[in-house]
Amino acid sequence: MNPFHFNLTVDILDIIIVAFLFYRLFLLIRGTRASQMFIGLFLLIVLSIVSQWLNLNAVNWILSSLKTVWVIAFVILFQPELRKALSLLGQNKILGVFLKVEQSGTVSEIVKACQQLSLKNIGAIIVIEQDVGLRNYIETGTPLDARVTSDLLVTIFTPPGPLHDGAVIVDKNRILAAGCILPLSQNPRLGTSLGTRHRAGLGLSEETDAITIIVSEETGMISLAMGGKLKRKLDLNTLRNDLIEHVGVKTSESPVNA
Repeated sequence: MNPFHFNLTVDILDIIIVAFLFYRLFLLIRGTRASQMFIGLFLLIVLSIVSQWLNLNAVNWILSSLKTVWVIAFVILFQPELRKALSLLGQNKILGVFLKVEQSGTVSEIVKACQQLSLKNIGAIIVIEQDVGLRNYIETGTPLDARVTSDLLVTIFTPPGPLHDGAVIVDKNRILAAGCILPLSQNPRLGTSLGTRHRAGLGLSEETDAITIIVSEETGMISLAMGGKLKRKLDLNTLRNDLIEHVGVKTSESPVNA
């Protein structure tokens, strides 16, 4: 085997891996305060490469002296993103054969809560975090870090509780925060019949890859916002199947009886 071809293959693989890691990190911090820090760090790396290419000795000396500081600063600044990346690695579909993340129980609890909320005409908005971090929105609410249960979700959204007007943000089987404020959709084509909850759920889906479930306070109707689109008038089985499909978890649970 030609050593040159082998080295070229290794170099290409190296570039692909590094590019993929940077891309996934960027997805995690997009829309958060850390995104500006990431851009600044990237510019410093580019400056270091350019200075070496142009033999700028003074700049090279300064940047080389700061290499250790860069590593420490990177770990400190991006600690939440690195933790999130390791968590997502465990959920990767390729690694899912070896590392299984059980979320079917979470889906069932959310669907059960939506059933109770819909029957009682209690408004609710439940956000399921995906690849894009929602830390900016989590910080607007009250941290909970509690296991997802239907009873807890119903309790949170039942008036006159202090958190019933905001959104609940869920990651895997944990409720991260409640009473969170979401961005309203700016789509001018939306009908006037859509209330604030539906516009907030749709607005978040336009900016992130999160899945948002909305229960109407007026009609008890259940809707699902994802990818900038809103699916309305969902029955419980359709909601459950949509969540299972997009969360990526297969389950043999029996259908929900309305």
